[in-house]
Amino acid sequence: MNDLVRQHTALSDTDLEWLHLLVSEWQLLSDLSFADLVLWVPTRDGTRYVSVAQMRPNTGPTSYQDDMVGHLVPRGRRPLLDAALDEGRIVREGDPEWREEVPVRVESIPVRRDGRVLGVIARNTNLLTVRTPSRLELTYLQSASDLAQMIAAGSFPFPGQQVDMDASPRVGDGLIRLDADGIVQYASPNGLSAYHRLGLASDLVGHHLGTVTAELAPSRGPVDEALVKMASGYAPREFEVECAGGVIQLRAIPLKPKGVRIGSLVLLRDVTELRRRERELITKDATIREIHHRVKNNLQTVAALLRLQSRRMDSEQGREALNEAVRRVGSIAIVHETLSQNLDERVEFDEIADRVIAMVSEISPGKVTCRRIGRFGILDAEVATPLSMVLTEVLQNALEHAFTLADHGTVEVSAVRGGSPTEGRLLITVTDDGRGLPEGFDPKQAGNLGLQIVRTLVEGELGGAFGMVPAPERGTQVVLDLPVQGLK
Repeated sequence: MNDLVRQHTALSDTDLEWLHLLVSEWQLLSDLSFADLVLWVPTRDGTRYVSVAQMRPNTGPTSYQDDMVGHLVPRGRRPLLDAALDEGRIVREGDPEWREEVPVRVESIPVRRDGRVLGVIARNTNLLTVRTPSRLELTYLQSASDLAQMIAAGSFPFPGQQVDMDASPRVGDGLIRLDADGIVQYASPNGLSAYHRLGLASDLVGHHLGTVTAELAPSRGPVDEALVKMASGYAPREFEVECAGGVIQLRAIPLKPKGVRIGSLVLLRDVTELRRRERELITKDATIREIHHRVKNNLQTVAALLRLQSRRMDSEQGREALNEAVRRVGSIAIVHETLSQNLDERVEFDEIADRVIAMVSEISPGKVTCRRIGRFGILDAEVATPLSMVLTEVLQNALEHAFTLADHGTVEVSAVRGGSPTEGRLLITVTDDGRGLPEGFDPKQAGNLGLQIVRTLVEGELGGAFGMVPAPERGTQVVLDLPVQGLK
């Protein structure tokens, strides 16, 4: 719609925002009218109309099988559009049109904003299935007529009240029509069923909806006056009412076809099961986070016990082995700590990588600097846990074997994401400028426990490739090529 309006018309950005607000609401008018809606806006030179939006009803058959958006028609070809635009009134006169052997009643509703007519809504009703209307259909049509008059007067939609139609109640979910005092004139079967779910044992017609709603809602004190007012439809509001029997979502729409409120339209939907599932998901998420938090605490306890044990050992080699185990357990604990703070099983691995680098840097034998460049991005938990261990082992290996106590050096961790989010790769290189690999060293045959862990995790669990080669200038470079999925 933005492109069509800016290309063909002289409407301002504020006018365009008004049309967007109208289009976000007009499913309501379409469903109440049992009719298709097409929004026509005059072109910049005033010689033609361009259709910028279209809506089909959920309550009846469509009048248009084809998409009308983008069509241009010259002024004069559709007299009802001309009359509504020029005279600023709803135009209903005229015989039905025949489209593919289907009779269609056409009406035109001017769209007004701040006293100016911006365009015209063509309301097209398929008459092929017309029958004697029921009380429900008569209520629908009367409400549609009131809304159409409000659009023509510029009082609907309501400024600052943009509604998410996917989340709000629709006409078919349940409808209640109130008079100016908030007394129920009509309640659709679905609307009445929703109130029965809340505990209403009688009919709604003839009762004050605000008072009934407040009495059904649980309260330890006096009647909730705010709830009474909201359910009475004095102002456009969307709210929920919950009691032991269920939850209903309500949307109140004041009806002011001639500038004075004559009543209200209340749309409502039973959202009991939806809210129950949402609570279950919230509980599940909270449980998962608590599990990760407890696993992290347990791992930290294990690390503390290993650290205590290492201090009691006389063997230097044994102490070092236990300290390595402490760092391995710590890297896994970091992942679980991050997962305990998230709502899903994904983590931003850059934070984890930085903490692993800081943890391993504590064993640096000399003045060696560790730094990260590039981004790991967001990774699934099943990738993050083994990858944190791999990164710990590779960094630990570099710091222990590449430098002496007197060395100054650098260890650089580089991460590059490539490919699509669903079929991507993560290329990690860990490069040091230390003494380099011993002559004849083969990383695939090396018996070092750390390298064995790396090979097993990278090739077995992560399904990637592991390589260890001389760095381009000096030192050693470890290359990890991993398949990853998820967001970058």
